[in-house]
Amino acid sequence: MAVIAAIRQLFTVSSDNPDLLKAQHRAFTRQMPMMYLILLSSTWALAATHMSSTPGWLTIGIPMVLTIGCVTRIFFWWRTRHAEPTPERAYLVLRRTNALSVGIAVAFTAWSFLLVPYGDAYAQSHVAFYMAITVISCIFCLTHVRSAALIVTLIVNGAFIVFFLSLGQATFAAITINVALVCFGMMSIVFTNYRHFEQMVVSQQQTQALSNENLRLANVDRLTDLPNRRAFFSHLESMLQDAEHGGKRLALGIIDLDGFKPINDLYGHSVGDRLLIEIGRRLAQQPPNVLAFRLGGDEFAVVVTEASSDQQLIDGGNVLTERLHLPIQMPEATVRVSASIGIAVYPDLAGTAEQLFDRADYALYHAKKARRGGAVLFTSDHERRINIETRIEQALKQCDPAQELSIVFQPIIDLRDGAIMGFESLARWESPTLGRVPPSRFFPIAERAGIVGMLTRPLLQKALAIARGWEGGMRLSFNLSAQDLTSAESVLALVSIVNASGFDPHRLDFEITETAFTHDFDQVERSVDMLRALGCGISLDDFGIGYSSLTRLHALPLTKIKIDRSFVSALHQRPASFKIVKSVLALSRDMELECVVEGVETGEELAVLQRLGAVFVQGYLFSPPLAEAEVSSFLVHYPERRIA
Repeated sequence: MAVIAAIRQLFTVSSDNPDLLKAQHRAFTRQMPMMYLILLSSTWALAATHMSSTPGWLTIGIPMVLTIGCVTRIFFWWRTRHAEPTPERAYLVLRRTNALSVGIAVAFTAWSFLLVPYGDAYAQSHVAFYMAITVISCIFCLTHVRSAALIVTLIVNGAFIVFFLSLGQATFAAITINVALVCFGMMSIVFTNYRHFEQMVVSQQQTQALSNENLRLANVDRLTDLPNRRAFFSHLESMLQDAEHGGKRLALGIIDLDGFKPINDLYGHSVGDRLLIEIGRRLAQQPPNVLAFRLGGDEFAVVVTEASSDQQLIDGGNVLTERLHLPIQMPEATVRVSASIGIAVYPDLAGTAEQLFDRADYALYHAKKARRGGAVLFTSDHERRINIETRIEQALKQCDPAQELSIVFQPIIDLRDGAIMGFESLARWESPTLGRVPPSRFFPIAERAGIVGMLTRPLLQKALAIARGWEGGMRLSFNLSAQDLTSAESVLALVSIVNASGFDPHRLDFEITETAFTHDFDQVERSVDMLRALGCGISLDDFGIGYSSLTRLHALPLTKIKIDRSFVSALHQRPASFKIVKSVLALSRDMELECVVEGVETGEELAVLQRLGAVFVQGYLFSPPLAEAEVSSFLVHYPERRIA
């Protein structure tokens, strides 16, 4: 049975490999016109040599019928020569070729035999030559359709051998043996070439499969199995084109997890990875018109095709943030994070992929500032802000720090004796084109633009030069950006400025914000260690409004904590603020850190702080920020109006 099945397979077209079928179809259709050309030219040449001795129906009628059949086949080939067939279509064509090979082989062989009785020895030799050379030519042309080549060979050669051996002539017997051997060798070559052809197709399939897998891996985030950043930008371009052609709206939401880094630091990277996997799973469970991507770290994106109304987008974003905020059960602990989403819509306020991404990112920035854990849609108001901030950024890049930047100083008071223990330096910028720009506006822009270092260094030089003239050992507090601590080069530049200033570094406090913790914490820790080794103090500014953990507070060699002014305003009327300030003061005492309370503006606030044991305070109750020339006058007259 196995032998019969193997023989049957030789005479049939295999359908188990669609790519092989299509490759066979392409190869055969390229060679088919040549095969019919050889058949027709050889046929008419043979017919011409028999016209004088053979009836017309044999030399003209039958060749004409055969010609019409061949031309018809060529005509159909011409119409479909550029079409790429489906595997099913290719299979049907190849099976039809098998069937036609039987008919063509029988027809041309029978016609050849009909000519033998009418010719002399030379004419009969021509018939033998015709059959031999024609079958060899057909074998070559049918190389990629092995079954058809085998059918033609067996029919033509079988009939050829039987017929010419039956004539009993030694010459024809020798010819038949020679042709049989040649055809056997030709079929061996056909089988070998077909096997190589099949192996080539399979190799191409394997190569393509490997290429597709590599492409898939290059476009898939290995941790969450979501499409990655590369796939995101590629898909975004194509989806924008579809939205443009279809006249539809497309929304992009950029998601940033709030509170992921503390969890990652507290429980380790394995817990952080599992948290991201769960977040990715939740994001993947979206309606068909919502596609989720992981951009990197704890940042994700969702693209909404055929976006609905603005309000529905905001509502949908808030529903998504609520879903991401649900607790995640893990063996180590039950953890949860919140997520902020910035949304931008094409074509409303963004016409390109870059604009859409930038505007969604800008909306995310405002979400994290004003609606942390919620969704913010980019609006025309945001666009106006971008235009203003772009002007500020350009002015910053072109500014002359020595001429345009200045320093003011706000005193820090020791409540134990009412004395001034030092001043905090605050930057001011007077732009020739924009006028006075508050630091709350230009410093965040400088940080986002990566140019904050060009402001920090000249400001530090100015502050140290002024403070060097102070008497009584008063301290100077100077604010650093997170970017000032995220590279060794930046810190070395600060150290060089301090060493060159002539100001005692033991009287200098650098203030850093909790946003520094969201950067490369190991580098931040090394930077702080370098500044402490210089003798400088390190204050944690705006404590309580960021993501600092007690673990990190212990990791950094801090000397002070500063309580943000938002907790001090109306402290005597807000129980929650009262409890927070009380707790931070207790924490600072337990950690043996000095604590400075910012933003004290009323006597009622001061009275509460004194009852809670606050030692160092600053705010408008004592003095607004003072220009350089005003500091000396303030120091002279302060004892007359100091608050005991």
